[in-house]
Amino acid sequence: MSLLAVDINDAGITVLGDDAIVYREPGIALLADEGVTLGSEAYRSARIHPRRIYTRYWSGLSVDPLPVRGFEHLSAADLVSQQLDELWKKVSSNGNRMVVAVPSYMQSEQLGLFLGICNELGVPVAALIDGAVAATRRQYRNATTLHIDVSLHGTLLTRLLPTGQAQVETSAAVDDAGLFALYDAWIKAVSEAFVLQSRFDPLHTAETEQMLLDRLPGWLNAASTGTTVQLDIDYQGISHHAEMEPIALIAAAAPLYQRIVSQLRSMCRADETPALQLTDRAAALPGLADMLTARVGGEIFLLETAATARGLQTRCRDMQAGEKVSLIRQLPWDQAAIDVTLQTTASNGGRPTHILFNHRAFSVEGKPLHFGTQAIDGERSIELQQPMPGVSRKHCTVQVDNGQCVVRDSSRYGTFLNGHRIDNSAVLQVGDNLRIGTPGYELQLIAVENADGT
Repeated sequence: MSLLAVDINDAGITVLGDDAIVYREPGIALLADEGVTLGSEAYRSARIHPRRIYTRYWSGLSVDPLPVRGFEHLSAADLVSQQLDELWKKVSSNGNRMVVAVPSYMQSEQLGLFLGICNELGVPVAALIDGAVAATRRQYRNATTLHIDVSLHGTLLTRLLPTGQAQVETSAAVDDAGLFALYDAWIKAVSEAFVLQSRFDPLHTAETEQMLLDRLPGWLNAASTGTTVQLDIDYQGISHHAEMEPIALIAAAAPLYQRIVSQLRSMCRADETPALQLTDRAAALPGLADMLTARVGGEIFLLETAATARGLQTRCRDMQAGEKVSLIRQLPWDQAAIDVTLQTTASNGGRPTHILFNHRAFSVEGKPLHFGTQAIDGERSIELQQPMPGVSRKHCTVQVDNGQCVVRDSSRYGTFLNGHRIDNSAVLQVGDNLRIGTPGYELQLIAVENADGT
């Protein structure tokens, strides 16, 4: 029998068998007195019975009691076990073993618990593969691959090594910037459009709020095409209509998108061209790809539906279930390489002309500007004299290089761009915040009308 490829991203747990999707359900549970309902059926009650909905059992996999009144006798492991049991009963006729792609946030203890549950259920697992590695099937020449996926409660970012094979270098999760947070923002924006245009408040009843949630994917798809979104809801025999421009939906998500941008920028060095690889889930978010190219730079590559599972199926066919299963964080490429055009990082945020520190503006033009506890003879230096943990003698340097404003870190403790530690260097934009030390010196990147400061 054939291999089953499984992607356990809780936004849509997917099983691929014989090149066809045989299972795709979200990791959502409806906890009711009469029993636990999982997946799409639970999703259809997410706004009708919000206090009975639990959505963190995959991301918070453990044996601890659920933090839900009346259901403390259950744990996240119990819910994962139930969903895996339902999954296996549905797909086992299509294959005799599974290879599983796991999200980067799962810790070794959670992976061990997951394998224990599979063993207890009699589900044969041949391997665990990092999800970003599974999805990355080709080399992007002249570029650094940054893989972007979205789960229910976070955005998952992975930087992969540029040569040899698909291999994880580092990963990060932008918490509370997942589908549910985005859906909350969009539902609020859509409801305001209905109130203003038709005097109908769809948040007034749980039933109509659920209608918003159910229709939202279609509206987002329409927004992604760039056309005016037609919003329609029929309730109690009355049709309600409103319209929204795509830019309004993008604006509603912008604060969350900006958090994703900030994390990605800290993962991309100043001299690199990023290849931004988006899963179908991430690509479906209107305006995200455009914001990434504008603020992070590089080139966007959109993956096919179920790309993570497909990447497993083609490269793991010979893997067999055994007693020892460990996490694999590298796989060979199996598709032709793509040449990415070298380019400077996009700077639509605007190139800074000055750094604002202690109410004084220091020009970034000319010689490099050094920061640290010790001035450098013959160089432009800002000496950070007040005692502060996490500050090195020669901490970081800011300068204009190849038309970009660049910060380079030379410290033991790290330099932080908009709250995220940079990886050696990063391109700076107007409005950025640099932090040196803990709690830290704060530096703001600004632009003045005259670049020479006069």
